[in-house]
Amino acid sequence: MIGLNRPKGINIKNNIELNSLRQSGKMLNSVKEIIKKNIAAGITTKELDYIAEKEILDLGGKPGFKGLYGFPGTICSSFNEEIVHGIPSNRKIKDGDIISIDCGVIYEDFNTDSAFTLGIGNLPVKTSKLIETTLNSLHLGIKEAVPNNHIGDIGHAVESYSTNNGFSVVKEYVGHGIGKNLHEDPQIPNYGIKSSGPKIIEGMALAIEPMLIEGDEQTIIDNDGWTVKTKDGSMSAHFEDTIIITNSGNEIIT
Repeated sequence: MIGLNRPKGINIKNNIELNSLRQSGKMLNSVKEIIKKNIAAGITTKELDYIAEKEILDLGGKPGFKGLYGFPGTICSSFNEEIVHGIPSNRKIKDGDIISIDCGVIYEDFNTDSAFTLGIGNLPVKTSKLIETTLNSLHLGIKEAVPNNHIGDIGHAVESYSTNNGFSVVKEYVGHGIGKNLHEDPQIPNYGIKSSGPKIIEGMALAIEPMLIEGDEQTIIDNDGWTVKTKDGSMSAHFEDTIIITNSGNEIIT
């Protein structure tokens, strides 16, 4: 029964709240698809930001990021060595870039959050493998997000797969619970020990988001105060989905 043995500090959602989350996720999926259709060499990330915001508003939602903590955009758009929190600008996407887009939607006061990385044109083999490995690590992390497992099982799956494939995981920035607030407990690191951390139970909503780096795991923040970059200048990729924990497993809603 939902509500029994509730983890401390973690908001367990009821069926009405879960349905609002599902609708928010449905909107976010539509936004991601229209962004993907428009990503190409020559477009600016500010143009993508406008497209995303228009789609969210047309669907009856609200941008989840714009104004949060003072962030100026509807999307985060991060190029190449930029990991997360890149500010949309007049910078044009060009062949050889990889671009990570992170976006959030609010519907009926409930947030969803999702990210993806795309390569433009021809990429080095290692960079293509980075993107593929990051996406696969997300799937493996989600596979561990089931009742009676622990948050540490998610991070362990992500880290083990990623490091075995020759990449570093970002440790300073993590996934998170999600609901009426974009960032809720528990924190979900992309590393961990099996059977450690809070127990996963039905009714949780989680945003799982592996961030991998070709080189060293160390990060820096750009002069804009937002954009997180790899310290050694190596490429980075980022994928994220919001999921709901069900009685028999999980449901990906973004």
